[in-house]
Amino acid sequence: MRNRVTAYSEAEEHEVSNEVANRMSMFYAYPTPMLKMLSNSVTNFVEKNQALPLENTTDIFSTMANLCRCMIEDPAIVARFKNEGTVLFVLRVMVGAIILYDHVHPVGAFYRKSNIDIKSSIRLLKDQPPNTVETLLNALRYSTRHANDEETPSVVKKMLADQ
Repeated sequence: MRNRVTAYSEAEEHEVSNEVANRMSMFYAYPTPMLKMLSNSVTNFVEKNQALPLENTTDIFSTMANLCRCMIEDPAIVARFKNEGTVLFVLRVMVGAIILYDHVHPVGAFYRKSNIDIKSSIRLLKDQPPNTVETLLNALRYSTRHANDEETPSVVKKMLADQ
């Protein structure tokens, strides 16, 4: 009991300011904690249910990503959105589906024969106002597992690298 009280009182003496804590979190925290949790959950689901074909899970994410991309590429569909934030929401869903696909699929979303049209997805993001989608492009750059693989086409790497 004495050790706990001593340890607790010492912890109070070494309080960390918010600024220092924020700087430290850059090195210790996940950049997208919610996406990390989803990715871990889907990966655990796939590992625990090996009787289910992996394609069942990855096809859901590739279909969602491609559907979101097609929705935003079609001006007639975008014109039917009543809320201007809907486009950004659909883009977020697209990027989230790409990242989840990339984490679950063995070769990832950036592979040449992937079910996701990654070039069109990146091009669509780059066609949006830069201040609204920069975080989504950064998520693709830094939260994916296979973006920097050798098998990733150099065109895709260049598209992601260009600011």
